[in-house]
Amino acid sequence: MIQTDPPLPTMLAIIVNYRTGPLVVECLASLENEVREMPGLQVVVVDNDSGDDSVPLIDSAIRMEGWGGWAELLASPVNGGFASGNNHAIRRALAGRNPPDLVWLVNPDTVIRPGAARTLAAFMRDRPRAGIAGSALQSADGTPWPYAFRFPTILGETERGARLGLVSRLLSSHAIGRTMGQETARVDWVSGASMVIRRAVFDDAGLMDEGYFLYYEETDFCLQARRAGWECWYVPQAVVLHISGQSTGVTAATTEPKRIPRYWFESRRRYFLKNHGRAYAIAADLGWAGMHMLWQVRRLAMLRRNPDPPRMLGDFLRNSALFRA
Repeated sequence: MIQTDPPLPTMLAIIVNYRTGPLVVECLASLENEVREMPGLQVVVVDNDSGDDSVPLIDSAIRMEGWGGWAELLASPVNGGFASGNNHAIRRALAGRNPPDLVWLVNPDTVIRPGAARTLAAFMRDRPRAGIAGSALQSADGTPWPYAFRFPTILGETERGARLGLVSRLLSSHAIGRTMGQETARVDWVSGASMVIRRAVFDDAGLMDEGYFLYYEETDFCLQARRAGWECWYVPQAVVLHISGQSTGVTAATTEPKRIPRYWFESRRRYFLKNHGRAYAIAADLGWAGMHMLWQVRRLAMLRRNPDPPRMLGDFLRNSALFRA
């Protein structure tokens, strides 16, 4: 008797848009082949009150390209950020008659490489304790971006601020970023640009925290899932191209770095205060700021150009747990 693999779980892909309509259309086009290979895949685009031509542009593309059988546009009345936009679709899906087995968070500035959806779905089917899985990412030029992450800690923040060879080597096992290989691996958290979540995780850990506007929400969610007993995995066989920072400009590859918006600092502060308390948050802030200042002194002594965004240290201190609850 010929044995066949168990059926793949059903999956809902969610794309949260804020004024990136053309990129969303490109992402939907890349998902068309994924739907053909995996009929249990549906897609919803949540428009976070863009106020531009995103809604008519995306709606027209869905109708004109014949994507209406698997894709729909859902308008949110507010721009509450990444977590809020995703939750807007997740709540509706979970309350439906046939909620999906998996929810796949997909950034609007991504292009799905062939087979990514099926690969992620098969991985989740075959590893029942995996609550979250992230794909490998590629940069805009197609070069690999093979990173997953450790949860932020005092030592991790100290390493991040140092940029000094000896300190970085000594604290390398605490560095937030992890360079990954070609094997699946268990990690602390993965990028929200392409992150699959098992439905049961929402039952145990709740929805994403809408107190984060942008950044750190996926870190926090993976931590709550870990505390609820779920595993998080990096799955490099699934590949997604990611043009980073198109909605915010924070991580975009530009010639001159932009000033980091206040919500990034607020999200970072919220993460540490919520999950570790004020004393720990202050220690993490001091670790980063102290090493950053040492690095700046060394940079000035060597007459090197400052690669940081404008007003980085001042903005960091003003928004740190040292001065704000």
